[in-house]
Amino acid sequence: MKRPLYLAAVAVLAVAGWLLLRSPGFGPAPDTAFVLLDGSKKETADFRGKVVLVNFWATSCTSCVAEMPQLMATYEKYRERGYDTVAVAMSYDPPSYVVNFSQTRKLPFKVAIDNTGTVAQAWGDVRLTPTTYLVNKRGEIVKRYVGEPDFAELHRLIEELLAQA
Repeated sequence: MKRPLYLAAVAVLAVAGWLLLRSPGFGPAPDTAFVLLDGSKKETADFRGKVVLVNFWATSCTSCVAEMPQLMATYEKYRERGYDTVAVAMSYDPPSYVVNFSQTRKLPFKVAIDNTGTVAQAWGDVRLTPTTYLVNKRGEIVKRYVGEPDFAELHRLIEELLAQA
């Protein structure tokens, strides 16, 4: 009976390690182009010098919709200090739904549509929403949240990153 439990534990650790290695990890943010709702593009490099939250979401994701007011409040709280947000709608999300959601909720930050899935692929093959990355001023990923972030912790981390040169 002990051997199957041991093997199960080893399998779980192996899968967890594989997932960590497969994601972008705590290194440079992937060099990607975000296509915004107005048709313009922003490159990852355009955000250098800012602390940036990159949030992968979908209009059909109840957790994503539930966290939007807090993402908006976080953006409003820190935007004047060099903080930005890009909400990346998943490829399966109909663009008309994303536009409608963005307009009716008056999202104050950049909203991108990843219609080909290449942005989600580049950021660690994101499939679960919400998945959120926090990027420092040097363009390095410092935190990844799968599911809704602990906003008190997120705010402490943003404060710390904004204080860095």
